Amino acid sequence: MQLTVWTYEGPPHVGAMRVATGMSGVHYVLHSPQGDTYADLLFTMIERRDHRPPVTYTTFKARDLGSDTAVLFSNAAREAYERFKPQAMLVGSSCTAELIQDDPAGLMSAMNLPIPVVPLELPSYQRKENWGAAETFYQLVRGLIGRNDGATPVGSPEGEKPRANILGATALGFRHRDDVAEITRLLNQLGIDVNVAAPMGASPHDLQRIPQADVNIPLYPETAGTLTRWLKREWKMPATETIPYGVNATREFVQEVAGICGVDAQPVLDAMPTRLPWWSRSVDSNYLTGKRVFVFGDGSHAVAAARVAKEEMGFDVVGIGTYSREFGREVREAAEAYGVEALISDDYLEVEAKIAELQPELVLGTQMERHIAKRLGIGCAVISAPVHVQDFPARYSPVMGFEGANVLFDTFVHPLVMGLEEHLLGMFREDFEFNDDARPSHHGPGARIEAPQPAAQPAAQPASAEAAAGDTATLEAPATAAETAEAAQAGAPGWTTEADKELKKIPFFVRGKVKRNTERFATERGDTEITVETLYDAKAHFSA
Repeated sequence: MQLTVWTYEGPPHVGAMRVATGMSGVHYVLHSPQGDTYADLLFTMIERRDHRPPVTYTTFKARDLGSDTAVLFSNAAREAYERFKPQAMLVGSSCTAELIQDDPAGLMSAMNLPIPVVPLELPSYQRKENWGAAETFYQLVRGLIGRNDGATPVGSPEGEKPRANILGATALGFRHRDDVAEITRLLNQLGIDVNVAAPMGASPHDLQRIPQADVNIPLYPETAGTLTRWLKREWKMPATETIPYGVNATREFVQEVAGICGVDAQPVLDAMPTRLPWWSRSVDSNYLTGKRVFVFGDGSHAVAAARVAKEEMGFDVVGIGTYSREFGREVREAAEAYGVEALISDDYLEVEAKIAELQPELVLGTQMERHIAKRLGIGCAVISAPVHVQDFPARYSPVMGFEGANVLFDTFVHPLVMGLEEHLLGMFREDFEFNDDARPSHHGPGARIEAPQPAAQPAAQPASAEAAAGDTATLEAPATAAETAEAAQAGAPGWTTEADKELKKIPFFVRGKVKRNTERFATERGDTEITVETLYDAKAHFSA
């Protein structure tokens, strides 16, 4: 186990919370010590939910370890049932309580509650959050519908519209609420009804209707993949394989689901209400063609976002990776197609080192990559969980379907456009119109803010003009001669003031690479400082 200040995924019981919190009529009893009760913080603050998560904790303390903690669990479970009257209950242990081995499943079965109780065995020290969500969803559905007895009808009733299940959306998911609404609208345009959208928005009674659909749509394979494969194997229910992310994938998805359900896809494909293809070919977007992009996130979003960046935006994918080791094969296949090496890691420091090495012009990642990119001065857009409150917008903002393609265009392009604007402002920072002391131009000519003059203070006067010049040079120079020599010995030649100013004129998204190349060039030549001439000599050297 590695101590870290950041993690892409929590323990598996957090995944179980995401499933329970997204549903109605479900309650989760979690055997946990005091201190593991952070569900309210996760779901009410970050996702801005208007309901508290349906989780009851036993919250045993250190002094309880000398007594019977199993009694605490039984009491908490009984009180939760009597208070909330759920349609079904989930029971499990947090990573700390798992070490006590109190067997919540056995304790609950001895209570003989008149509702389905689904025990969750989530190995906290071998698995993580997405796996926990997938396993919880699978165990819940399997516990409610059981195996196919051969007598239960599968599919929509004869003579009615075909039906589809949209599977995988959970609480704390990236744009899950809006994605489900967008795909529901798309299916309705095809003449397909949504049978069940789960787990988010569904109840245990809804889950029992899952077999009454003609096709399953695992919108988020990280949480729906396990269940979808079981339904295909046990209930012979077909499932789509394409995730409708971007224009090309959405068209493929429409054709795939229409083929399974036996409906005509052409009217929807002809309408195709999205502006992304035109925008990406427009004059304003042409200068973005060939921008170098690094993609990182959960497996399905990383692969899908890289495809949109390459095929639909004309970007150059210079790196792709995921923290979801279960999707390592898919990400490696995508990386091979782009001619890059896949990064499969849940260590954010390793991800940061890779971004610093590649120096892309845009990063598509998680909330952590947003922080990394900001430190490195690179534009970034968030395309995957984990995310923060700003990635749960109040507005309608899907990333799937045709409307989602419009959102993706804005998401991918705006960091580059705004970054260019910031760079231009930086370039003209010393201009009389753009310096920090200039009044906004709409206030009219002459309305300038006078820079405040420092109060006169007695100071020792230099003995000569040469001494004064020397003092100024000492203040302005980035380093003294001794410091420059010391830096050179450490492998990093110092920069003169003029060279440093010239470096700042270079666009931010390539400045880091230029700086490293110039320092390497100067070191190889044995220079102890980098001048403007060194900067341009290095440019000529690496351009040759």
